[in-house]
Amino acid sequence: MRCGDFRESYAEDMSLFESPLPRVLLSGLLLFLLVLPQFATTYWLDVLNRICIAIIGAVGLNVVTGYTGLISLGTAAFLAVGGFATAAMAGKAGLPFVIVIPLSGLLTAMVGLVFGIPSLRLKGLYLAVATLAAHYIVEFTATHWDSMTGGVNGISIPPAQFAGLVLSDDRKMFYLIFPVTVGLLFFTKNLFRTKVGKAFVAIRDQDISAEVMGVNVFRYKLLSFAVSSFIVGVAGSLLAYQARIISPENFPITLAIDYLGMVIIGGLGSILGSIFGAIFITLLPEMLRLGTDALSNQWPALMQLVAPLKAGVFGLVVILFLIFEPDGMAARWNHIKAYWKLYPFSY
Repeated sequence: MRCGDFRESYAEDMSLFESPLPRVLLSGLLLFLLVLPQFATTYWLDVLNRICIAIIGAVGLNVVTGYTGLISLGTAAFLAVGGFATAAMAGKAGLPFVIVIPLSGLLTAMVGLVFGIPSLRLKGLYLAVATLAAHYIVEFTATHWDSMTGGVNGISIPPAQFAGLVLSDDRKMFYLIFPVTVGLLFFTKNLFRTKVGKAFVAIRDQDISAEVMGVNVFRYKLLSFAVSSFIVGVAGSLLAYQARIISPENFPITLAIDYLGMVIIGGLGSILGSIFGAIFITLLPEMLRLGTDALSNQWPALMQLVAPLKAGVFGLVVILFLIFEPDGMAARWNHIKAYWKLYPFSY
């Protein structure tokens, strides 16, 4: 009888799927998601697209915070860089989205490299404050560089086009956003099977020991910021294409807090945790809004409490997770899987 999860070779240890069943289930889930837009309403398509973008951003933040151990509050700033870069290249230069999206990610990666330099000397709370400063630098630039960003009035982005097909609504946009999301998830999952990904984890666990073992700590910290910023920049580019008009108000510091909450609730250092956290945090205000709408006939004042309720419930949820499930939703999912896999000897 099976009493544990044992790997008998290095190939098994490095495999993405521990058995054929997860591969089949994942294929079925992807097929279901590809068909879902044909039946979903416009409202839920918008939510689904925002969930996919949030997953990309949460994965990007998890690379630098969860896997490398570097606290970053610059996620909103990197989203803004990716979004405004898309507006400039797609709106002003007229480039196609197949070029704009990766170029926006690369430009954001270069900005991330600059703001990653303090990570050589700073760590913990001090590094978090440095990335917070980066957010305000980007926000100031976006607000006052009117010729490039449109300033406080914002800037419009033309719809993405492919082979003459204009991706002008949420249903069509889903078939752009979803494949990019899946591709970046597989890229990130494979990244941590490589030397680079293992260097990130070594720095997180003990940077001094990693340096003694030959890991160039500064180089890999910068690389972590670059990879993370690239992924978040792609999320910002997709956000710009979906929103069609962006301004600095779309990227407040509270957005960075939301993404940090995603990786905490979902699970630090976990791709699956990034997915769970992004889904949870994106659906939370929608569920509150639907609940208040349902009760608004009896209590009309509830409609004015949606925003305060979101902030209060968000804070409460983070505290409860830190107390009762500090490893996040992904850890709880792994416990459930282990229980049924090893039942009745699941201790």
